Amino acid sequence: MSEQRMRVNLVEGAVNFCFSRPAAEALRQEIQALMERMRAIARAKASGTPLSAQAAMEYQHVGEVFLEVFCNPNIWPNPYAAKVLLTVRDDRIRLTTEAELNRLVEDLNQFLESATP
Repeated sequence: MSEQRMRVNLVEGAVNFCFSRPAAEALRQEIQALMERMRAIARAKASGTPLSAQAAMEYQHVGEVFLEVFCNPNIWPNPYAAKVLLTVRDDRIRLTTEAELNRLVEDLNQFLESATP
């Protein structure tokens, strides 16, 4: 399985790590499901319809580095305001920070466009 460099832009700075196309596609599916849950929450709030709490997204990938992306859809007013908690670690370093969900989606799409199948 070929891994390429993925760049995730943060509010201040960026982080690069090795990532595979299948892992990126799995992350994209998780994010799409998260976005649907967030849209359901927004629709329920707009219509005044009660809606039970939605499940958080907890994506994990173990490769050259460990990647974890977490987002609780119940605390954000809409997908465009949402942030995710991003953890990238290996045996020497651990980075835990927030990233904007919409920016992560853009970075992921850019990676998938450039990644070899």
